[in-house]
Amino acid sequence: MLQAVSLGVDGLEFDLHVSRDGMLVVMHDDTLDRTTSGKGPVATHTLAELRTLDAGAKFTPDHGRSYPYRGRGVGIPTFDEVVESVPRDLPLIVELKTSAATAFILSAIQRHNIARRVIVAGFDSTSLWPLRGAGFALGASSGEAFALLRRAITWRRIKPQPFQALCIPPTWNGLPLPLLALARAAKRAGIVTHVWTINDPADALKLWRGGIQGIISDDPGLMLAARSGL
Repeated sequence: MLQAVSLGVDGLEFDLHVSRDGMLVVMHDDTLDRTTSGKGPVATHTLAELRTLDAGAKFTPDHGRSYPYRGRGVGIPTFDEVVESVPRDLPLIVELKTSAATAFILSAIQRHNIARRVIVAGFDSTSLWPLRGAGFALGASSGEAFALLRRAITWRRIKPQPFQALCIPPTWNGLPLPLLALARAAKRAGIVTHVWTINDPADALKLWRGGIQGIISDDPGLMLAARSGL
């Protein structure tokens, strides 16, 4: 994340799980096996146990020929550590991977006083419903996004929504989503649209020109270079 910050990104997007001892930790997968030197569910490990793992152990940019971050001290950070290590005005898009994180993220946002610069998203509506009216922006759950999609493709009026952002992929279960139509409908309701994960500059430019406000990418340097040509 600090590498992305050094490039001058507009914001950071990351996912949260909860350790066995109730700490918010930054991790995409439910389990440790794919990306770290550990094994098993994140939720069955304490923070102290997670800190012993090499979070750079499995990353390879060339299909296994090299592992540039293995053994370099890359760990699993907590949410608190991320907030405290990045610029204080940098927006954060946080995806809750488990409803167990809901109460913890609410407390953490209040503790760090970052409500004005955070979007909390999640596929599961039960993770987000308790956060409505808490004073910070929410992303749409999967069900809410599809309800908006139905209205967008039928040109029905968009009612006021309980969320302020759509964070969506280009495809769902192998089927392409009408991203630009969805973004236009969302904009009429005052909702911003971010698309993940986009790593092709041509795709990013098409989306930006079509009204997508945010691109979430594995290669932010490439996206920033593409955007400079707009």
